[in-house]
Amino acid sequence: MANVSASAEKTYPLTVHNTGFLLDRLGGDCHPLQFLRELTQNSIESILRTREKTGEVVWDVDWNHHEVEGCYKLSVTDNGDGMTGSELVKYINQLSSSVSEQSLIGNYGVGAKIAAATRNHAGLLYLSWKNGRGSMIHLWRDPISGQYGLRQFERPDGTYGYYAEIEDDVKPKLIEEHGTMVVLLGNSEQADTMAAPEGARSPSTWVARYLNTRYFKFPEGIVVKARIGWHLPRTDTDSNILRSVIGQNQYLTKHSIASGRIELTGAQAHWWILDNQEALTQNSGWIESAGHMAALHKDELYELTAGRAGMAKLQQFGVLLGHRRVVIYVEPFPSDGRVLVTNTARTQLQINNEPLPWAEWATEFRERMPEEVQNLIAEYAAGSSSSDHSKSIRERLRNILDLYKVSRYRPTPDGTLSVDPDALTRGGKSKQRDGTNQGSTGRPGTKGGAAGSLYSVFLKKEGTPGEEVKPEIFPKVTWISVKDKTREPGDLEDRAARFLSDQNVLLINADFRVFEDMIRKWRKEFGLSSAIDEIVTDAVRSWFEQSLVETVIGIQGLQNSQEWSGNQVEKALSEEALTAAVMPRYHVNNSVKRELSSKLGKIQVA
Repeated sequence: MANVSASAEKTYPLTVHNTGFLLDRLGGDCHPLQFLRELTQNSIESILRTREKTGEVVWDVDWNHHEVEGCYKLSVTDNGDGMTGSELVKYINQLSSSVSEQSLIGNYGVGAKIAAATRNHAGLLYLSWKNGRGSMIHLWRDPISGQYGLRQFERPDGTYGYYAEIEDDVKPKLIEEHGTMVVLLGNSEQADTMAAPEGARSPSTWVARYLNTRYFKFPEGIVVKARIGWHLPRTDTDSNILRSVIGQNQYLTKHSIASGRIELTGAQAHWWILDNQEALTQNSGWIESAGHMAALHKDELYELTAGRAGMAKLQQFGVLLGHRRVVIYVEPFPSDGRVLVTNTARTQLQINNEPLPWAEWATEFRERMPEEVQNLIAEYAAGSSSSDHSKSIRERLRNILDLYKVSRYRPTPDGTLSVDPDALTRGGKSKQRDGTNQGSTGRPGTKGGAAGSLYSVFLKKEGTPGEEVKPEIFPKVTWISVKDKTREPGDLEDRAARFLSDQNVLLINADFRVFEDMIRKWRKEFGLSSAIDEIVTDAVRSWFEQSLVETVIGIQGLQNSQEWSGNQVEKALSEEALTAAVMPRYHVNNSVKRELSSKLGKIQVA
């Protein structure tokens, strides 16, 4: 076969048969408010292309529409470099086309078209001025064909085209010689696009809140504003106003009492401890004002988690208490062999097309936790009304610990066992160095369940030299409650406990109704007094804590057995499973009765 020169070959370019379907599919992957970021970023980049590199980005009502049509249409205006009519057609009507340089780590040229156009079938109006001359295009979803593209105009001179020149009568005050306004029409001519989409937080300030929590900070010299109170009379200049969008950095700097950063593998963690003040809740409709976590990249925030999800992530990073006052942003950085990019929808950061290694960073942060954060946790722990029951629980279980059969192995050069370094966890069995399995038939070289497998002869016959050790099987227990401010309302609501397996920590909800019901029962038996309350509460919590501790160490003993995968063990230690573990009351009630009888005297209980 003859060789064909590469320079002589011709390629038939790949095309897209149904761009409407493609855009709708990609748009479904975007956050519902992602278009706010995309259009804001386009405006920022257009300002940075000007000679001054300073300007404004304003999210506001399109007052032209409001005055003529009587409806509210959301718009974004900037005084960036602007575009001519032909440039509008070129850059807006091509899916992967951008005024800025395209790259995997920069602008794709698809963001606004995917995130905004797919949620505005009636269209996006682009009005742009360059060198004092204005042009307009209308990007929409054709209601007949279902395809996205530019709507054709009939010009005043009777000709047709995909852009038209416009008079300065509709030019926003912000724009002088150059700039752009984009109007979002929604899915119909009557749509109110100023109204917050369903599910958006803080409906009255939804635009500003999203941008504040999406951006860490804006480039110096660029001011971003958003309209609030638009439904009120325009003469109400106290409520119907344009308010500056500042980004999270400015808020955190103003309201933190300590901050810093620590180095992690391939990243650095920025942390803040917020002042314990009303600002934590007063600003929640405007910015992410309480504890949360996010990834930071190029002054933008990704994968921001707040509320219960944020608290769970902070606990993973070791912030077990006081998490409402702690903010952590992890900033990964590219290096040799590590490519850091966003996904196409710009909702997540990826390293070599893989999710960020949050679990690894969490382990490192716990090991290097700043002293200020440690002190904050200790401060909240000191304020807890819970007692330490670990000593009494250990004493009760001392004679039956062998029933839990919890073993762990560690590598050591002169160990008599051959251990798998990837399975050094509770449970399971380790092979003797002579080739036999502990607890097996004793036949040299066999691997138990793997026998008969086609590939069993290729299984590793020798492991790492090691020895059996006695692990700390008892979890560290902390009781948390809303009263002590160690639990946030909504966290562990109507659940008994949460187990953090990577830290061997058990958090028990002191406000759980099963615990409270039994405390009330025994308070009633002995009469109400502060001294009695303390003794009753301590006894009830101690026995319920033992039930949960036994559940944890018992379930962990099942790890690495044939019938229990890691996922199944995780389910067995879930909040719901731990709640089920304390539902039987008979034995706990009798144990509490015996303890209180010995401490407070003989009582008669029906």
